[in-house]
Amino acid sequence: MAWRIDEALVRGEIDNTVEGKTSGRLWVLGRADPVVLDLTGDCWRDLAGTRLTFRNPDPKPQAGVELAALQRGVVGDMTASRKNKVALVSEDELSALYAARQEIPFCWKNTLYLEWFSEGNGRVVIETCDFELELSERVWVMDEDFEEAQKLANMQAMRDFMNALVRRIGPAAERRVDSGEEEDEFQWEERLKESDRLADAYQEVLEKYLDDPDAERKEAFAMGWDGLLEALAEENEAAEVVGQSWPADDSGDEESWEDDDEVEFRQHPLQGKAQDVVIRGIDLTRAGGEHPAVPVLNGALMQVAGKLAGALNGDYERETGYVLAMLKRCLGWQNDALSACTELIGVADDPDHSRALEALRDSIFEIREEIVNLRKVLKRN
Repeated sequence: MAWRIDEALVRGEIDNTVEGKTSGRLWVLGRADPVVLDLTGDCWRDLAGTRLTFRNPDPKPQAGVELAALQRGVVGDMTASRKNKVALVSEDELSALYAARQEIPFCWKNTLYLEWFSEGNGRVVIETCDFELELSERVWVMDEDFEEAQKLANMQAMRDFMNALVRRIGPAAERRVDSGEEEDEFQWEERLKESDRLADAYQEVLEKYLDDPDAERKEAFAMGWDGLLEALAEENEAAEVVGQSWPADDSGDEESWEDDDEVEFRQHPLQGKAQDVVIRGIDLTRAGGEHPAVPVLNGALMQVAGKLAGALNGDYERETGYVLAMLKRCLGWQNDALSACTELIGVADDPDHSRALEALRDSIFEIREEIVNLRKVLKRN
């Protein structure tokens, strides 16, 4: 997972005055010497060719911030113009407004977003709209084509990081599955760990691209779901409805997605539904304040989508026992999500919001029923 360090930062500087190179220094609370950045690549166009200095007006101790003294690697997305939705009240006021079932005022603000991928710490992110910023004169100018190329390189860096995080199944394991050999306890545990890593990676990608208008394509690229990218491209070319991620099946056979030799896209329709429900859940709970059911709901939905991706997506076959085990886990998270959603419906103060949450609950229940039915089909076979 990403290291998020903005709370512990005292001040810092990002220097992209040399084309193709981004350097910097970060002063972290409790450390005498600054963390040094030595990165390949450029910032987005708003920061490219400049030196940015920033200061945190209210630094706070942050547990677990153990950055290597030298951050050498490649840039991710670096910009001071990312748009985020921000509450116009303090945390205490936010809680009071939510408890009183009153509307919470929000606005869109430019956010400082600094991301890089280092050899020592992996993905590191600074994301805040509270820092005081100062920008130097521009030394060189980045054009739109140059910026687009840099953003594509940033997406590739994210994909490489996700691939290392997931460490997908290797050829030896594939051969073992194809040969029909039964796996021992250690091998099953490795498979389950792989699924856990995939769920963590999916949550991180979802968090990064959630508000992006091109989120589906970027998420698919970062996760290495090349079949999804191809399917989306074909849908666009054919002017079909965006979001239909699997050929329609009128047979009612849950297993037909595995048997069609013409199918190259490897996202299971059930996982696609779960992924859509995650996004709906997060959208509906953005103004949820401190209500404890909000993180329970979203966390459970993310787990289901991630685990289904690990159990059903991909271009290699899983053992039936493994899939059954993962689907059983998902049923538990679906139950947690249903309970949390019901709790949020009970405190919803707006009729439209309440109806939207009820529709979300119906979708969660529908996915739960499909999981149950898929388990029945797999057990019969």
